[in-house]
Amino acid sequence: MDLDCEKHRKRRKTKVEYDPQTTGMELLPREIAHDILSRLPITSLVQFKCVCRAWRALVQDPQLVDLYLSCSTQDTDHPCLILHCDFPIRNNLYFVDFAAHEEEKEKVKRIPAPFSSMMPEFEVYPDQEVVSGFGFNPKTKEYKVIRIVYYRNGHGGYPRSRRIIYPLSEVQILTLGCPEWRSLGKVSYRLVRRASGALVNGRLHWISRPCRNKPARRLVSFDLTDEQFREVSKPDCGGLNRCNYHLVVLRGCLSAAVYCNYGRLEIWVMKEYNVKESWVKEYNIGAYMPKGLKQNQDRQLKIWKNSSNGRVVGALCVLKNGEILLEYKNRVLVSYDPKNGKFKDIELQGAPNWFQTVVHVGSLNWIDTPSDAYNQGSDTSPYGRLAGSDHCKK
Repeated sequence: MDLDCEKHRKRRKTKVEYDPQTTGMELLPREIAHDILSRLPITSLVQFKCVCRAWRALVQDPQLVDLYLSCSTQDTDHPCLILHCDFPIRNNLYFVDFAAHEEEKEKVKRIPAPFSSMMPEFEVYPDQEVVSGFGFNPKTKEYKVIRIVYYRNGHGGYPRSRRIIYPLSEVQILTLGCPEWRSLGKVSYRLVRRASGALVNGRLHWISRPCRNKPARRLVSFDLTDEQFREVSKPDCGGLNRCNYHLVVLRGCLSAAVYCNYGRLEIWVMKEYNVKESWVKEYNIGAYMPKGLKQNQDRQLKIWKNSSNGRVVGALCVLKNGEILLEYKNRVLVSYDPKNGKFKDIELQGAPNWFQTVVHVGSLNWIDTPSDAYNQGSDTSPYGRLAGSDHCKK
């Protein structure tokens, strides 16, 4: 009996050592393997799945997909940044991985986008204004794109008024995998046009413009599950009644970065979602001029002013060391240490001169189904078919 067991162990060991499709990782208990993989950055998992079929199956396990999603939405200390550049060539995309090793994390990589020449310029709409958003619904496992179109109808009541009126609106939504857009009718809010809505708790968030029947600015959310608009409680600070702030997601919480006098920036964080009393002023950031902006400050002013609505600095995310990542005039990334109030310019190797930054949280939720991706073999793209939830973060 002992001899038979010894022969079985030798045969199993030989198979592990010589079978090219067996590495030993798949021999671990599933819970342990999932715990190990859930701690890796998304770029490592993309490489991991290309090793062999067994590892690909591990990465595509639905239990790991759900575990990774829950971890990534709570821990955004190691973000990936997508840089969108329209100058001098439009629709160029770049990628920066802050979760990479020290010698690699500040290197910018170009994302091949063969469709870039066919992409429209989203800022060019002669008779309409468009507000857009994109997000993943964890309940239905669907990616959705929302497009809110406001149709122009002349000018204000005075002949010389520059105020353009958009009395008509339509909400359009596309679920990835479906062939057509769906119309949800009109919306009663005039939303401020930003790059995209801040995605928190399965909802996209925007700021509303004041209008005759709703003079105060409001925080408006769109639920990706039931596709309904709802108002969200805002903090008690006078700055949120003006247009000098933007929404951002910091460590999974909806936050508002308010522009103050003399170039200061206050950041309010909602610790518990949709609880008004949970809003706290978490950061107070002083004025700063990065070294990269001291030269040629007026050059190509129109580019950054149009893309960022004239703001000088924008908050992006909180890094693992507690520092806040900031973007200045679509040209320079800076980290701010709230403990000592010091700024540090981040030099990115190979970054474009002008860019808009999207904070990208990696996700293992496949746009194609896992079985389809598995049957199609290994992906030629270094990013595979993985998609992410952009906290929008632009």
